[in-house]
Amino acid sequence: MTTKKVMVVDDSHTVQALVSSAFANHGFSVICASDGMDAIEKLSMHDDVVLIFCDVNMPRMSGLEMVSEVKRMQKYVDIPVVMLTTEGRPELMRRAKEAGASAWIVKPFKPEQLVAVVKKLVERTG
Repeated sequence: MTTKKVMVVDDSHTVQALVSSAFANHGFSVICASDGMDAIEKLSMHDDVVLIFCDVNMPRMSGLEMVSEVKRMQKYVDIPVVMLTTEGRPELMRRAKEAGASAWIVKPFKPEQLVAVVKKLVERTG
């Protein structure tokens, strides 16, 4: 069985560690990126990422900009992107959905919640 790989994009190393730990405990491997630009660079080196968790507010390239950029690239168009953020404004949620985000989780979160979302979305996309 191949280990499924998720990407965590957040400028907080604490959040990266918490999310990575939640996935590692459930058999996933994790790639971390510090912002949207870093994520796009790392995606090109890891074509086996099955899902991306992404913060909204980050330096250099925001989460919304990253989602738009990823969804413009044919090779990544089917990768689900879940926004994981402290933001809960309906306008931002609408913009994320329009950009191509699959789901929205507000911090703080429960690790089981993240794993359940990944399992659901990964099953849906194959």
